[in-house]
Amino acid sequence: MLTYIKNGTVFAPEKVGAKEILVANGVIEEIDNKINMQATTLTTIDAEGLLIVPGFIDSHVHLIGGGGEGGYATRTPEASLTDFTRYGITTAVGVIGTDGITRTMPSLLAKARGLTEEGMTCYIHTGSYQIPVKTLTDSIEKDLLFVPEIIGVGEIAIADHRSSQPTMEELIKVTAEARVAGMLSGKAGIVNIHLGDAPDGFELLWNIVKNSPIPITQFHPTHINRNRSLFEDAMEFAKQGGVVDFTTSTVPTFLEEGEVACSKGLAEMLSKDVPISQITFTSDGQASLPHFSKKGELLGLQIGKMHSLYEAVKEAVLNEGVPLEIAIQVITSNPARHLKLAQKGQLTTGYHADMVFLDETTLEIRGVMAKGIVHMWNGQMKQKGTFEK
Repeated sequence: MLTYIKNGTVFAPEKVGAKEILVANGVIEEIDNKINMQATTLTTIDAEGLLIVPGFIDSHVHLIGGGGEGGYATRTPEASLTDFTRYGITTAVGVIGTDGITRTMPSLLAKARGLTEEGMTCYIHTGSYQIPVKTLTDSIEKDLLFVPEIIGVGEIAIADHRSSQPTMEELIKVTAEARVAGMLSGKAGIVNIHLGDAPDGFELLWNIVKNSPIPITQFHPTHINRNRSLFEDAMEFAKQGGVVDFTTSTVPTFLEEGEVACSKGLAEMLSKDVPISQITFTSDGQASLPHFSKKGELLGLQIGKMHSLYEAVKEAVLNEGVPLEIAIQVITSNPARHLKLAQKGQLTTGYHADMVFLDETTLEIRGVMAKGIVHMWNGQMKQKGTFEK
């Protein structure tokens, strides 16, 4: 189970230059300028002309589907292994959204374990849009303490006509339970917050941060680019020490109505001195992307796509001039650090051998490795899910 990678340029995610990498049993055994190879049986990968970056982390995905806002026929389908690995995603965090009734925690956990068995790494959050939180066990604390895959709570919806309209006290209680459970289990215990279009936006989170002992880092607000007002608040939230999350899946209508494109939003945040460490991107993959009228009437919906995750990062580099070693952090080291994902998000000794190989000129994905196994190379899928042809 030895793999020797040569001639590639490594971004760990910081640029460390031309390096050789030795992978053993799914873990990076060594990275150096020159590795003295004595093993006679190994696989060699020639990464000439390729940039090697950490495997991508998509920390907000609807693994078992989402949607349903337009009735049963609008429930979106589950994700498959190659929906992730084809686009460089080697780690994902599953969530439940609007439908916390027919989409359940046992199903989400089973799906996460199935994808992990197929070769990637999956975690999940407990709950859905609603408070009270519908947990796997009988409490948030037990979920985080006793289920390895459960690392936080969410996505809890606020400022949205589909949310359960939680009070400040209710959200404080949920967040406090998640925080203590995270401390006891060694997990992040963050609360993933869905931000809707309602005018109150960040107001509930600001009130909690200002009027309770809950630290700002306990929240991970997402969809912060859905309109300009949220985006402006998100910049201040990040400057105050919070971590904010862009949603990369979009449709032309959303952008026409004021959604901030992720690539442009990232460049603007950096230009206004928002630390890169406080920013993440997620795809919202397999979620429904509903379009509502001002009266709350459903006008139509589409599906979030995982391929949007890296596309947004690539656009930031190629179109907005953000350096690759900066932009790539929003889908590698930043989510790994914020969510306390051990051995993820970096290319360094002792970490999982999750890697993406990029064309040094076009930045197109040429290869994907998850835990030391090549899943895709030159457009050919080498590993597929159990029921994928």
